[in-house]
Amino acid sequence: MKILAVDTATKSCSVAIVDEESLLAEMTVVNEQTHSKHLLEMIRFVIKLSGFNISDLDGFAVTRGPGSFTGLRIGISSVKGLAAAQGKPIVGVSSLDALARQVSFSPYLISSLIDARRDEVYSSRYRFKDGNLIKEGKEQAVSPGDALDEINEPCIFVGSGAVLYRKVIKDKLGEYAYFAQAYENTIRASTVASLSMDRFEKGDTEDAETFVPNYIRKSDAQLKLHEKKGHN
Repeated sequence: MKILAVDTATKSCSVAIVDEESLLAEMTVVNEQTHSKHLLEMIRFVIKLSGFNISDLDGFAVTRGPGSFTGLRIGISSVKGLAAAQGKPIVGVSSLDALARQVSFSPYLISSLIDARRDEVYSSRYRFKDGNLIKEGKEQAVSPGDALDEINEPCIFVGSGAVLYRKVIKDKLGEYAYFAQAYENTIRASTVASLSMDRFEKGDTEDAETFVPNYIRKSDAQLKLHEKKGHN
């Protein structure tokens, strides 16, 4: 089974093709440009590097959020278009799950944190047990301080939120705070593909018509509109 995976949840943009046994091709770019400027070109380039044609692919995986609202819409709409054109299935993967997988062999509690702006982070916690990544609790948008509540054991932090709020984490948790390597804070499309593989094999795929990003919270525009209505 050959899967093309895409991540556009944060500042990085990543595309990969994997099969059951190996990574066939991958490209990741980190810059301040909108992902719409280079995503389709990256997809074409990675397909060419892999030596396959798009018709050879068995499915598409994409991060469904949380993360940048604009980035998620670009990635998901692009993948939905490709999947519809090829008649192939889609699997959506949590961006927080992907980050946790990238440090999943840690013996410690894992906290994935993505900068959500407005002094908040998207957060979820995990443990690696018996070769499996176990999610503990729900994904949520909270303040950095609230994301650290009830952590009273060694914990490894990963993601853009961990980078941005490293001092806050260190000041609160002290010797319990561990941090991922710099490169592990960037979501790799190959990780997204790896997380999707079991679901493809089980036929647990998305309904392309109803598949939408998992934003967790309202957009800044929606929040401003709500605040405006509240003052009227």
